[in-house]
Amino acid sequence: MSSTRITASTGAEASTADRPRPSAAAHVAVGAIAGLAWAAAFRGFMAGLAGGASAFDWYGTYVAILLPGVIAGVGLGWAEYLRRTGGRPHWRWLALSVLAFTVAPLTMPGAFEALFTQGLGGGAIAVPLAALAGGYALARNGPLWARIGCGILAALVLAALAALPFGDATSRLAHDLPRGVWVATLAASCFAVLCIACMIPFRRVDRVRIPPRGDRASG
Repeated sequence: MSSTRITASTGAEASTADRPRPSAAAHVAVGAIAGLAWAAAFRGFMAGLAGGASAFDWYGTYVAILLPGVIAGVGLGWAEYLRRTGGRPHWRWLALSVLAFTVAPLTMPGAFEALFTQGLGGGAIAVPLAALAGGYALARNGPLWARIGCGILAALVLAALAALPFGDATSRLAHDLPRGVWVATLAASCFAVLCIACMIPFRRVDRVRIPPRGDRASG
């Protein structure tokens, strides 16, 4: 048996089968784990790029990088739960949870000074914003001109990240060396995954008739 779904953004109708009630806890838990894994992978890219100069410490690694991954994952997981259950007022603002990757590194001592005097840390601003643009473009829910512009911006950042290891052709990350290709692949794939995750708050809302728990139990 199917029911009618009406998207909140466009009013368009679609037919969809009844589905079990989604679990908010499961969405949040999966989001948190996925966000943590993504942040750890991106930290691996940073270490591969810096080589022997890369340093790990409790605050810089766990608070400034891994914790934002959990926060972003929880926000996007919660957004997917709300999207699948009809949406809520202002639920799309959960897209801003990705900006935890921007805010957390700026809490490190000297981060603001380094940003404004040397430009260090600009990637923490550019990558999340570009990923949001990529997510908006991939969600296919909005004006075409805006999606094209956001898609171009995300593609440029993706290309820049992939090319970043090859800035010095004589380095250990040259484009004809396995390590350089690995770092570039890790950077590009991490960014692509973040763009896909950032689709969630921009996708159309599901309007699905969810059977009450009592009905499911009695059936």
